[in-house]
Amino acid sequence: MDRGFLKAGHAPTLLAAFLYFDVSFMIWVLLGPLGIAIAHDLHLNAGQKGLLVATPVLAGAAFRVLAGGLVDIFGPRRVAIAAQLAVIFGLALVWYLAPHTYGQMFGLAGILGVAGASFAIALPLASVWYPPQYQGTALGIAGAGNSGTALASLFAPGLAVLVGWRNVIGLATLPLICVLLLFLILAREPVNRPPSPGLRSWGPVLGSVDSWLLMFFYSVTFGGFVGLASFLTIYFNDQYSLSPTVAGACTAFVVFVGSFVRPVGGAFADRVGGTKALTILYAVAACCFCVIALGLPTIYLAFPVFLLGMVTLGLGNGAVFQLVPARFPRQVGILTGLVGMAGGVGGFYLALSLGEARQIVNSYGPGFLAFAGICLIACIAIVLGHRRWREIA
Repeated sequence: MDRGFLKAGHAPTLLAAFLYFDVSFMIWVLLGPLGIAIAHDLHLNAGQKGLLVATPVLAGAAFRVLAGGLVDIFGPRRVAIAAQLAVIFGLALVWYLAPHTYGQMFGLAGILGVAGASFAIALPLASVWYPPQYQGTALGIAGAGNSGTALASLFAPGLAVLVGWRNVIGLATLPLICVLLLFLILAREPVNRPPSPGLRSWGPVLGSVDSWLLMFFYSVTFGGFVGLASFLTIYFNDQYSLSPTVAGACTAFVVFVGSFVRPVGGAFADRVGGTKALTILYAVAACCFCVIALGLPTIYLAFPVFLLGMVTLGLGNGAVFQLVPARFPRQVGILTGLVGMAGGVGGFYLALSLGEARQIVNSYGPGFLAFAGICLIACIAIVLGHRRWREIA
């Protein structure tokens, strides 16, 4: 890491953004690690499991647009505090009411979606404190809060066995409260925050080809990452007959690694340019998920390929967000919301498609093959648009 980075910005706020993002992501994907226990208790089929674990991802995508706009108006610190309080009270209410039907679970999914909106809050909080040359690194560090998805996979299945999945929902409020207290102490509202551009700025942003390209690219990298983080515990249990605890541990490991390489992806993009980095990463991801789609007979063969695939997607997450503040420096909040929304939509699609593929053709292969094709399309789009992206990388 460049020594100048350590002197730039505000390290306590960057740490606060990371912690807020991390614990929020842990809550956002909670239904995935709990999916095995919930499916057994509520007698869900593969399609219902896929839709249930995918719904918080889609809800988070929708809330990110709202959160991004609120950040530009009220500032990221204030919005983060309000969102965290909403999630804490929402989870406490759900735990008290103790849902017992499939339909009731979608209320919980909506609350978890508010936690998923943290992406559009934490990243602008980190971004505005750092100069352009350190944007990739700062956003990569804050964005490494993706690792919260691994914490959910690591602890939730085992806790569900010990205390029941409904009580896990109540226990989830404890880390949220602790991080909220730390956030209040560490985070500072940016002193040089750009003035709110207002609703008028949304038109030019939505009318820009670059914004749609950014949304598509992130729907592939982050969509793939969060979709797999939500679904892999169920996949490993179903495909390779791993116990819920072991399946969760395997998921946690690949997600941890994929999360913590995100800053590397941002720093790499700072050095070589986002377009070059993404071209390589999309090509590698396409190969990985094509191999997975063909079918790997044992977990010992599948696990290294999933690990490489998640590392590639994690690096890609950092690389995409190196481009956001470079192209739209005055609309980081709006773009973070829009791009984050696209990432959530991508995650919803992947988790849903895997469940539906299993339900319809009794195989996850078509779902993974379709995602590999999308990675290839993204790689081709980067190559064809190289001149445009070279100007802002």
